[in-house]
Parts: sequence; C-alpha cells; structure tokens
Amino acid sequence: MTPSHLLSRADLDFLLHDWLAVSDLCARPRYADHSRETIDAVVDLSAELAEKYFAPHNRKSDLHEPRLVGQDVELIPEIGEALERFAAADLVGAAMDAEVGGMQLPYTAYLACMAWFYAANVSTAAYPLLTTGNANLLLAHGSDEQIERYVRPMIEGRFTGTMCLSEPQAGSNLADITTRAEPQPDGTYRLFGQKMWISGGEHPMAENIVHLVLAKVPGSPAGTRGISLFIVPKFLVDDAGSLGERNDVVVTGLNHKMGFRGTVNTAPTLGQGLHTPGGRPGAVGYLVGQENTGLKKMFTMMNEARLGVGLGATALGYTGYLKSLDYARTRPQGRPVGADPSSPQVMLTGHADVRRMLLAQKAYVEGALALGLYCARLVDDDKTGSPEESAVATMLLDVLTPIAKSWPSQWCLKANELAVQVLGGAGYTIDYDVEQHYRDNRLNPIHEGTHGIQGRDLLGRKVLAGGGAGLAALTDRITATCDRASGTGGELAELASLLRPRVTRLIEVTTALAAVGATDPEAFLADATEYLEAAGHVVIAWIWLEQVLALGSRVADDADAFAAGKLRAARYFLRRELPLVDAKFDLLAAGDRITLDMRDEWF
Repeated sequence: MTPSHLLSRADLDFLLHDWLAVSDLCARPRYADHSRETIDAVVDLSAELAEKYFAPHNRKSDLHEPRLVGQDVELIPEIGEALERFAAADLVGAAMDAEVGGMQLPYTAYLACMAWFYAANVSTAAYPLLTTGNANLLLAHGSDEQIERYVRPMIEGRFTGTMCLSEPQAGSNLADITTRAEPQPDGTYRLFGQKMWISGGEHPMAENIVHLVLAKVPGSPAGTRGISLFIVPKFLVDDAGSLGERNDVVVTGLNHKMGFRGTVNTAPTLGQGLHTPGGRPGAVGYLVGQENTGLKKMFTMMNEARLGVGLGATALGYTGYLKSLDYARTRPQGRPVGADPSSPQVMLTGHADVRRMLLAQKAYVEGALALGLYCARLVDDDKTGSPEESAVATMLLDVLTPIAKSWPSQWCLKANELAVQVLGGAGYTIDYDVEQHYRDNRLNPIHEGTHGIQGRDLLGRKVLAGGGAGLAALTDRITATCDRASGTGGELAELASLLRPRVTRLIEVTTALAAVGATDPEAFLADATEYLEAAGHVVIAWIWLEQVLALGSRVADDADAFAAGKLRAARYFLRRELPLVDAKFDLLAAGDRITLDMRDEWF
C-alpha cells in the first residue's frame, strides 16, 4: 500500500494500540461491542472516505469560496457529497450512545478517525465537527423532546448544527452580547439580535440547520451570569418531525477569510422581520435547560470543539509535513559541502538544514497528535472509568484542554511554515498544497478561544482549581514518566533528566504567580500566554518521553526506521525545544511589568 500523504497510519496504530491501548477499553460495558478489529475497520473506512471524497476538492473549495445569493449560500457540490458519505457511514454519531443511533465507539478511536478528515479537507470537516458538538450538547443538557426533534436528525445527516456565540460589538467577551430573548406565553422565546463569525450558518446541504444561540432574557443579571441558551432552527419542526415555517434568522453577510474558505462563515440576524413565523417577527427559540445557565452549557460544546480545533491544527501540520518530506525526497538540488561540482546533485534531504526543518516538523506534529489522542483517552476514562479514574481524568482534561487547543495551533502552524520553506519558491505557489495548509491553519490560534484566552483560562482557572489539584495530577504523571525512564538507564534516563527540572520549575513558577494573583490580578494574568507556551512545551516533552517508553526494546534498533525516527524526534524536542521554556520561566518569575506599564501613546 502506498503511504498516505495525509497522515501516517503506522503512527496512528502505534499511538492507539502500543501506547494508549485503546482496545483495552472494549472490556468496559459501554464499548463491549467493539474490538481492535472493529476500531481498525472504522479508522480504515475514515481514511478511505477522506482520501476519496474530502481530499479531492480541498483546493477547489479554497478557490471557489461560498457566495451569498439573496438569502441563500452557494457552495461547490463536492462538499455536500462528502458530507452525505460521512453521514452514510454513521460517523456523525460514531461516539454517541446507541440508544440515539450512535455506535458508542471509544472517543479515542473517534478522534483518530476525525484526524483523517481534518488532514484531507479541514473546511469540509468543520461541518460535522460543529454538528456533533451541537448534538452532544443537547444530549447532555437538552430535554427528551429536544433530543428526539433535533439530535436524531443530526446523527442521520439530515440536519446540521452551529454554535452562535459572538456578536460584532462583543468579540470574544460574551458578557457584552446584546441578543435578547423575549419569553412568550406558549413557553417559546422570540430572539432579536445580530451574531458574527458563525461557521456553517447557512448552506443548502441539509434539510435544516440547528443554531445554538446565546442570548439574554430581559431582566437577567448583567454579564455572563445572565446568558441563556436557545435552540433556533432554520425551519421550525412540528411534533411529527416535519419541517414547517422558515424561522426569522437570516444571513445578512459572509466573512471572506484568508483560509478555511470552504467553511461558510456568516453574519446572521435574528428577528429582522424578513420571515414572520406565526405572523410575527422574531426568531422562535427554545430554551435549553434553565434561564441564565447558558454559558456553562455552551462550554460542553466549546471544550469539545477546542479538542477538535487542536486536532485539526495537528492534522494540517501533519499533512504539510508529509508533503514537504515527499518533495524533499524527490527534488534534486545542490551537493554536499565540499563535493565535486561535477558530481550528481543530491536530494533535498541530503542537506542538514533541510533535515533540521523536517525533524522539527516531525517533532511538532507527532507530539501534537499524541497529545490530542491522549486527551481523547482521558474523555473515555472520564466517561467509563472507575470513580477514581474518572476523577483524575476530569482534572487532567481540565488542565490539558487549553494546551491541547493552543499548542498545536501555534506549533503545527510553525510546521506548515517550515513545509513552505522546505519547498522554497515552489512552496509559495498555489501549485503545491503547503501554502493552503498554512493559510487554513492560521485560523486555529484564533477561533474557539484565542491563544490569549486559553492562557488566561489555564493560568487563571485550570491550574489553580481545587487548590492546584489539576496541576498536581499532571505533574505527578509527568514525574512518574520520568521515574520510569530513569529506571531504564541510557538515553531515556538522560532525556528524563532534561524534563524533570522543568517540571519542578513549572510548579515553582505557578506557586509564585498564584501569590501575585492574591494581591494583583492584572499582573498575575499579564503574561498568561507566556505561561501557556512554557507549560505546553513541558507537556509535549512529557508526551515524547511517553512515546519513546512505549517503543520498548524497539528503541535500541536503528534498523527499525519507525522507532529510530521516534527516538530522534524525541531527542530533538527535549534537547533543542524544551530549553526554550527556561527563558519564559525566568521572565514569569521576574515579574517583568513591561506590558503592564506600556502606555497607548507610546506605541
């Protein structure tokens, strides 16, 4: 079989089976209908569908972005066909409960499947990402009637879903949203307002679009405490499940993006009066749960999306790496230093600097993929483990989610930049995919919570929650990995010795920053992004040490190309990348105030 240029199946198999032992989950009741064979079959199917129906139109959807024609959006037809194939394979509900039509696949396996689609065509794969997140939120917080009316059709592929949070004047600060939801005598609400940056907000590829909308009921508390969550369908759905009137939610503009162009991004208006369901303006909305609890519920979808965004960033970096590697192996250029000018040219991989760029990409993307799947394994443990396993998994997932979203978004984007560099001038042209992968990936440090927001979440909430229990759970695991590596001796012990002092430093700096936060909250969070980046590098170094340990005796065999490559990537990251955190920890410990004291007029 010709190796794919999307992902490495050998790497996925190693991570799923040799490291994370995903088939062991099949001993748990929820996953009892599955085995290694069924898991591998679904991953194989995903790879096949991604190669056949998603990858071929990746460039076309970039060149022919969505168009707004009246109130309708036009997309290239290949997107709809790909989504039909995805739904027909039962992948929308792959990780959902059997009782609602899902197949109860372990979430670890499900994310491995999704990685193929993100690598093949991230903008088309964004539609099922949003739909599954929407459905999972309703499964967690919706009523039985809402699940029957909206979730089942989403799992069947007939409806798609969105998340409608931001507004033009609010940006990422949801406390400032102004969309209002007016209660009606029949228990419904009428919504009025403007939303912005809504992916998948209008398209012709489904019978209905289920919008999950954040809004405020008049008289609710100020800020985020007064936010409620509503289902606002494009078409109303009656008790029999049939579509009724067009709801009063209309797209008034599209956002034209640098990348991710196949995912239509919309500015919808609610309650403009272009449609009047029941003879009155206002978008009909259905409350999810109780009033003033909307933001907490929306985090169910947002946290799932954050793992998905991190995995999407990883997949874009991974496919860019594989394509630049293939180019470097087949492109003759130059000769080794000191070689006879009349001697044959060597391939690009014959040059040490090109090998450096390829090795950096490998370290970033394989480390990020391992982190994403590790977080998915924590989701499985949270859902199906013993009470003790579940409690620890919850704490670890809380701490790791900001890192799993932001670290790949930053460093797999860097991998895409290096892929362009490996190709040289060719990489800067539309003749090769790597420039599009870079543009597509540039969105990921922004959406689902910007890089800075993730830093504030990690430092301001997650590592200090429960008296620092989450950070303690994480550092305990990292230390245990270092202990295992030290016990093997040799190079693994050396790599552990590089990681161990940085773990200690992470704890010390976090403790010092917490003390600052007790008296000066602004100074505490001023450099939260620096903290996020340092913590992320420590975590990826740990993930690399875990991977090398999982190789077992293979690590000593240079004839085993897969194992030898893993060892060199781990060596590269711990020796060359991990020391970068020292400067960040020094900065954080010093309490430097340059960003706090800078004035507007000095720029």
